[in-house]
Amino acid sequence: MWTLAVVSLTSVMGGRFYNQPQLDVDTVAPQTVRAPFDALVEDSKTTAERRKEAQRGAQPVLMIDQSVTERISQNLEKSLDAVEELRTKSGVFPFVKTDVLSIPTQRYLRQSKEWEWRAILAFSDIDNHVNGFDSEAKLPTPAENSLNVAFVQAVSELQSYRQQSSEQEFSALIESISAARQQYAQVLPELSEYLSPEFSSLDDVSVLDLSDQDWQKTRIVIKQAASRILTQGIVPGLPQNLIQKAVKVNLISLMPQEAQPLAKYLLVRVLEPNLIENKELTKLIAEQAAEKVEPMMVSVRQGDVIVTEGETITQTDFVLLDYFDLSRRGINWLGLMGFGGLVTTTVGIFALVQRRVHPKWRRRDYILVLLLTLSMPISILFKSPFSYTMPAIGLLVGNFYGSTMGVTVVGLLTGLVTFSMEVTGEQALANVAGGLLGALMAGRMRSREELALLGVGVGLTQGVVSLIINLIISATASTIWSAVLPGALLFGLSGLAWSIVALGLSPYLERLFDLVTPIRLAELSNPNRPLLKRLATEAPGTFQHTLFVASLAEAAAQELRCNVELVRAGTLYHDIGKMHDPLGFIENQMGGPNKHDQINDPFKSAEIIKKHVTEGLVMARKHQLPKAVRDFIPEHQGKLLISYFYFQAQQKAQLEGTGSVDESYFRYDGPIPQSQETGVVMLADACEAALRSLKEVTPETALTVVNKILKARWQDNQLVDSGLTRQDLSKIAQVFIKVWQQYNHQRIAYPKGALNCQSSAK
Repeated sequence: MWTLAVVSLTSVMGGRFYNQPQLDVDTVAPQTVRAPFDALVEDSKTTAERRKEAQRGAQPVLMIDQSVTERISQNLEKSLDAVEELRTKSGVFPFVKTDVLSIPTQRYLRQSKEWEWRAILAFSDIDNHVNGFDSEAKLPTPAENSLNVAFVQAVSELQSYRQQSSEQEFSALIESISAARQQYAQVLPELSEYLSPEFSSLDDVSVLDLSDQDWQKTRIVIKQAASRILTQGIVPGLPQNLIQKAVKVNLISLMPQEAQPLAKYLLVRVLEPNLIENKELTKLIAEQAAEKVEPMMVSVRQGDVIVTEGETITQTDFVLLDYFDLSRRGINWLGLMGFGGLVTTTVGIFALVQRRVHPKWRRRDYILVLLLTLSMPISILFKSPFSYTMPAIGLLVGNFYGSTMGVTVVGLLTGLVTFSMEVTGEQALANVAGGLLGALMAGRMRSREELALLGVGVGLTQGVVSLIINLIISATASTIWSAVLPGALLFGLSGLAWSIVALGLSPYLERLFDLVTPIRLAELSNPNRPLLKRLATEAPGTFQHTLFVASLAEAAAQELRCNVELVRAGTLYHDIGKMHDPLGFIENQMGGPNKHDQINDPFKSAEIIKKHVTEGLVMARKHQLPKAVRDFIPEHQGKLLISYFYFQAQQKAQLEGTGSVDESYFRYDGPIPQSQETGVVMLADACEAALRSLKEVTPETALTVVNKILKARWQDNQLVDSGLTRQDLSKIAQVFIKVWQQYNHQRIAYPKGALNCQSSAK
């Protein structure tokens, strides 16, 4: 089997080693080779490489990411709203009429420091001695004063207004200036906090000195500039200085000069790359560029030297050699042997896991797994990712042999296929995901309906994995609907289809390879099965005996962690042979005359008793019961002695003086139990009649009876091949007593009056 597995897997998967040239590129020519005739040959490899280069060299097609553009616009709107809120807090500007104070003076008065403001008041209050200044003092000229021009201008305008207006009007003006200064001073910290440190060197307060009309114009220009820049698009990786240059070009001469620094700052802060690659269009253009590449043709005339002896063969030389069948193609035995070594290692790993998990595999089990494994590389040869059988392999192996074997087969097969055959990453990942899910969960399924639901899960898993992989590769929303989603849907449907195939094949494979899966055992344990219905009708006593034995055996199997499903099915069929002569067994006589009393021949009676084993096997084969279930029929009796008729024969022989009786004639033919499951059923069958007959006894007494029966089976060497230990027998005895107590629990004794009331009610 090992050799068959290695040879078959290597042969199917190692196809690339079958037709390899000896005179390949970069090898040395052993002799001079000339062209036998004129030829014009395409160098398909070089052509393909050039087309790939053309594809790689195609410029990516960029498209605007609307989500990024919308986010930038929203951030810009928030920034403008924040600045407008600060302007509102700082008060209206200009805060007095411009015929009273000029715009530059109003701007200076709001921004000036406190000591400057006090000095301005002192110079402006000519009629009163304010703050120690002489009322006859004259304002120095700008050239004579260290104070700036704005200071002189502010004092001059205030003095002029003071002379032209009343005392009340002048006081109102001073109060307006003080209020404007106070509001302005409160807003300055908030504005500084809002602006970043690199903006502090600019005239960051100029925006507060704009009129409402200029501010609204500024706001519109900023948004228009942002819209133009975003419409043109900002490529990823664009240097910051180029973004600043683009902002400057779009803002110049479109807004008040004093608003431009803040406008530039706000735009540069919110702008970010909003162009992304349109992968579909880029791919289309790359393909078109590849199609434009002309095929690379190699020409040669008859008699021309293709390659000279001792020269290294180039790609052009190889194209001609291969065209003229001079490249000496053949099997690459070294490469094939190396791949065979890899396959051997993989099969060895599988064998180690199998020996640990299922040490009693039959040859047919190896053949089934090998056939399922070979289906995957064969399906790959069809060049369609939707024909891959990995989901079916995972479901079937997991269902037949358990999750561990299923995951092992899927994992090892994936490694071999990925290494040796042309499979893309998307195909491999999607199929291995579906196969692993099927392998992990199939062994836990207990009905065909559950297995069908698992098939739906396998299909969904394949589709989701394919979708995720393609979403990682593709970034555009249009790609999802036009290519990614349909491809993922096809992957999902292929996984579902192979799950349906696995579900449909599983009953036939179970019969053909004689497998006992949990699902098949559950189906066989259905009391509506024809054979069990016959047993209940033709041998009702035996059927009731079977049900009690099943209760005992299942409880013991669960305690010992045996195959409970197998024990249940095996117990239900272990006595079907009694249907050949139901009245030959006391449980079916229902108090009537004993058939064996009429026969009065212990040898014939023993033959009737023993025959229920052979007849049971005949019935089991006729109804195609699996061998694991059929084994319960002979092994539950082992080679036990039919003691009643054996002693009867001995007594008869003594009376007749015919000599000794051959004990082997009164023993079952066996074999003795070969597994824990059949051993448990033997013990349950032996204790059933004794426990059923015990009524008014204590559990301790019942345990003594059970232990005595189990000890007898042990001493009779009926359990030596079963794998059961003396400690297991103690556990089994305790379990049997628990089940017996549940069947023989005490009931409430109704008083006679209550029974009379029930009778009268009727």
